[in-house]
Amino acid sequence: MNFKTVAQACSLWLVSNGINFLIHYSRLSISFAKKNTLGRIVALDYGRKRTGIAVTDELQLIASGLTTVASHELIDFLKKYVSEENVERFVVGEPKQMNNTPSEAELFIAPFLNRLKKVFPELPIVREDERFTSKMAMRTMIDSGLKKKQRRDKALVDEISATIILQAYLNRN
Repeated sequence: MNFKTVAQACSLWLVSNGINFLIHYSRLSISFAKKNTLGRIVALDYGRKRTGIAVTDELQLIASGLTTVASHELIDFLKKYVSEENVERFVVGEPKQMNNTPSEAELFIAPFLNRLKKVFPELPIVREDERFTSKMAMRTMIDSGLKKKQRRDKALVDEISATIILQAYLNRN
């Protein structure tokens, strides 16, 4: 009896490194779930007008851009997102000058952080250095072959910047 015949007749459970794999050969699908799934990490590149948002997958391995939201709509967006997804923490970009002191932008981020803490008291907020993320985002856009008109999209720059902030956080932890 070969594997194909056995797989068509039943489902096969394998346990490896705490991950259960359920293989349904007849439906040609593989689904898996980690026993203790981690929550997503949400990164924010907060700005006066727009905020770029990036998230991890539930295993906290991959950072992906999610969207860009008008900053005055951000808390409502996050309330909806947190109600639909398992979120573990927020990572908020921390603008610094070259001498490691806070930049002027920190003045308008501080009130937002206070509101974020009040709305989501159960979720930790971590800061991540965001120096050069906009320049890195522009370089990424150029390297990926985006046309000049597409590179003018500031919302896309903010989303990519949030992804860079989140990836830096993942690399550090």
